[in-house]
Amino acid sequence: MEVITLHDHANSLLNRREIKIVLKNAAGRINRSEASDLLAKQLNIDKKKVIPIVMTCHRGKTDIDATFYVYKSEDELNQLPRFRLLRSMPKAERKKLMDDEKAQKLKARQSSVAEKKTGTARSRR
Repeated sequence: MEVITLHDHANSLLNRREIKIVLKNAAGRINRSEASDLLAKQLNIDKKKVIPIVMTCHRGKTDIDATFYVYKSEDELNQLPRFRLLRSMPKAERKKLMDDEKAQKLKARQSSVAEKKTGTARSRR
């Protein structure tokens, strides 16, 4: 698969590089994580720092136009919305993370209900 870089812009305000590329003959053959791996190999950087933003293909063409953000460190990834980070994770890892968060919310809710039961008992008249 051939990668052609159209635009590489350093955004100093948000501390990231914004890269627009064209993936030749990749329509229907590559997903977001594979595309970010491909770009990370080309730029010789860690794939966790490459976040896919937009990947579009046009009807009748086999090329994909894509936009990626490349950050200098993983700490700077927190400025992105959460769904962008989740979308770039593999499905198994994303499902495990979501299940863990649901379990923590359920535990917190159960403990707050138990606390209310014991803490607000009224005496009958």
